[in-house]
Amino acid sequence: MSELPDPSRAAALARLAAFAPRMGRAYAAGRNHDPGPGARRDVSRLSAHLRHRLLTEREVVAVALAQHGPGAAEKFIQEVFWRTYWKGWLELRPAVWARYCAARDAALAAPPMGYEAATRGATGIACFDAWAHELAETGWLHNHARMWFASIWIFTLRLPWPLGADLFLRHLKDADPASNTLSWRWVAGMQTRGKHYVARAENIARYTGGRFDPRGRLDENPAPLDDGPPPAPRALPPADAPPEEPALLLLHEDDLHPESLGVDGGRIVAVAGLAVPEARSPLGCAPGAAGFARAALQDGLARAAGHFGAPAATASLAEIPAQAEAAGARAVVMPWAPSGWTGEALAPLRPALAARGLTLHVLRRDWDSRCWPHATAGYFGFRDRIPAFCADLVRSPAVP
Repeated sequence: MSELPDPSRAAALARLAAFAPRMGRAYAAGRNHDPGPGARRDVSRLSAHLRHRLLTEREVVAVALAQHGPGAAEKFIQEVFWRTYWKGWLELRPAVWARYCAARDAALAAPPMGYEAATRGATGIACFDAWAHELAETGWLHNHARMWFASIWIFTLRLPWPLGADLFLRHLKDADPASNTLSWRWVAGMQTRGKHYVARAENIARYTGGRFDPRGRLDENPAPLDDGPPPAPRALPPADAPPEEPALLLLHEDDLHPESLGVDGGRIVAVAGLAVPEARSPLGCAPGAAGFARAALQDGLARAAGHFGAPAATASLAEIPAQAEAAGARAVVMPWAPSGWTGEALAPLRPALAARGLTLHVLRRDWDSRCWPHATAGYFGFRDRIPAFCADLVRSPAVP
């Protein structure tokens, strides 16, 4: 059974309220410890809900600040902004996602020896195998375990990092193109060139409370991988203005909080939903992760129907133009889809709508527009701006 709340906003809000008292010093002290399933008290387990924006970053940070203040909640708030930083970094360099997909596809065409055993959790390294089973069974891993797993995959098992990233994307309920891909690159030593993350037996034993101790089983002195310098960051593409004519609202799995999107509710005549978790990989998506994404979409559609007073239903990409026309819409409006499989799936929509005389309006949240342009280099410069981001973007202890 997963330790995550159900894929609904109501469950996420309940978990947010329950964890709020631990967002301060308890989180800072305990977040790196993984005592195992059923015993984790100092991690929020809200990552899947943030990833799909069943909760927004703004409201989670607002709760942390209201409960603990900026000093005690600093570490928790920084971790929320890590996700924002990764998304901005990849959005400014979409070629890195394309490069990952090409490397993944090439590796899947001829998987190396040991790959199948690693994916099944049959390597003989007890900690790694346990994490592989937990990943497959629950769709989630503790963040520290993700780092250890990736490091062992790359440096001890000598497996291609894109295949490990693909395994995570297929199984994780919080799988995000940016956070996942760039975190694997960081562990390998390619994201911050020459700086890799090495899993050490002593560290694993200490932070798992002695549950695992892979002494003598790990390569603890590997050289980092190198992929060359990343592309120079591009300018952030402009977002569209909200529509002024009757519109169909299109929800997708990257942003499922339509209530705060800034759309004039009087213009929404219908709501459609699109989720394509099977596009995460040529191997598709694990049932648990796909089910979470689709259930989260249904939750977003139900809330949108109530909020806008409009009919809501799922649709394929090909059905959306006709669905908009049937509802009397002259435009389609949707939240921004960052670099990744959802954005790729939606790329043909604008020309398909234009062929019927309909316009597409892609809206980007103030949070993303304010933060993403500063993800041009390493995280530390971005981190220094977090107090200013909070002052600009977090104005109340709660967001509707």
